[in-house]
Amino acid sequence: MKKLYKCLPAVIFVLFITAMMVLFIVLPKKEYSSSEKRYLQQAPAFSFQSLMSGDFGEDFEKFLSDQTAGRNFWVGFASYYNYFIGNNGSNGIYKCSDDYLVNDPEDMSNLMRNVGYIEEFAESCPVDTTVMIAPSTGYICTDILPAVHREYRDDEMFAQMQETLKSVNFVDIRDTFKNAYADGNQIYYKTDHHWTAYGAYTAYRELGKTLGYTPLEQSEYTITSYPGFYGTTYSSSGFWMTPPDTLEVWDNLKNDASVTTAITEGADTTEQADMFYYTHLEEDDKYPVYLDGNHPFTVIKNANATSNEKLLVIKDSFAHSLVPFLSDHYSEIIMVDFRYYMQPVSELIEREGIDKVLVLYSIDNLATDTNVGRIG
Repeated sequence: MKKLYKCLPAVIFVLFITAMMVLFIVLPKKEYSSSEKRYLQQAPAFSFQSLMSGDFGEDFEKFLSDQTAGRNFWVGFASYYNYFIGNNGSNGIYKCSDDYLVNDPEDMSNLMRNVGYIEEFAESCPVDTTVMIAPSTGYICTDILPAVHREYRDDEMFAQMQETLKSVNFVDIRDTFKNAYADGNQIYYKTDHHWTAYGAYTAYRELGKTLGYTPLEQSEYTITSYPGFYGTTYSSSGFWMTPPDTLEVWDNLKNDASVTTAITEGADTTEQADMFYYTHLEEDDKYPVYLDGNHPFTVIKNANATSNEKLLVIKDSFAHSLVPFLSDHYSEIIMVDFRYYMQPVSELIEREGIDKVLVLYSIDNLATDTNVGRIG
């Protein structure tokens, strides 16, 4: 009997491995993970060349990982196991209090290189350039962080940016965000790295002091709430028991803006007489409800704007929930995203008769984006 008990763990392990292998063979292969919001690796095509190069082995390993039976359970189990044994943040995301999931600090070693590119651009830009950088969630929401976490260096980095950016109007929203958060407002999503609609509105009000418009009052918007929003931080975390966020659309019904998106100016376009793309609310990724998400080149025109000025926004995805607020004050807003847009911005400014330029990034994205050098 004692020998049987000694063999029992090995027997259970063999049965488990055998069962997982059988399930891997017989179960249909999934193409998409709703929780992770990504397409899963499919069986790679075999060739002698891919085998010798090692590509086949790498792809097949990803295929085994992505198509493991009960993948969602195992991903979640690993995340919660690491959390309970004291390795919170081991997957790059902290499980914080008040149901926040927060990315750990990004490597800031390349931030000032990109800031230098922006300063060089602004020095030669024929129109006023304004820069707004969104602080990191962990820097603003310090009270929800775990006791042990890496340092968020926003204060140090903002000081360096202000020292370097001599040719721009630099809008520092750190104190404004901290005060708004201290007053009980949700500035950032709990399951996503973006600021909320209220956070974007707060940034919009602060930005008006520099760009010269009078911001609308909150009461002038029709605010509609959409529960069940899970963002990209949640998708990468494995903390599947985290409750969802509520996404809000703030719509000024007097706004007559229309949106045109394209790969580049002059290319085939898509048009919509609304800045909010409500069909995305039925999808796993709901954030593209704002301006249809990432596009190389986007134009927003508003015949009822308070000015005839044209604004160029050089941006990351944080701009998507902010620009609908700005559209009330500019007859035309052009947005370009250097992850996809390849044309010279200087030519665009001259050709389109741009009056002002806004550079809008989150500090994390500005530190890691390898495309900012094309801003010249």
